[in-house]
Amino acid sequence: MKNILFVCSANKDRSKTAEDYFSKHYPDLSFDSAGTNKKTCNTLGTTYITREQLDLADDIFVMENKHLKAIKELFGGKYYTKTTVLNIKDIYTYGSQDLIEVLKAKILCKIT
Repeated sequence: MKNILFVCSANKDRSKTAEDYFSKHYPDLSFDSAGTNKKTCNTLGTTYITREQLDLADDIFVMENKHLKAIKELFGGKYYTKTTVLNIKDIYTYGSQDLIEVLKAKILCKIT
């Protein structure tokens, strides 16, 4: 089974929406999500990114360049080859239809 990881800052809106939406609609694939801001993730009780998640992922989709930079600073550059920057700004709320449409447009061709 293919493992896909979505990453944003807080694992609250963008990456969590992606994980939940695609998990529901593509059950033959495995989806996970995480945030790169440890303090915010701890405050919100959301998932802070781990090396294990990165190692397990076949594909990593980060919402912005700053998330790719954070991964590199935390874990080195070994994950660059399986990481795609989606360029989705932090302007959406969890589960918003606009966010789902943007995610589908940017990701479906890469996972199906």
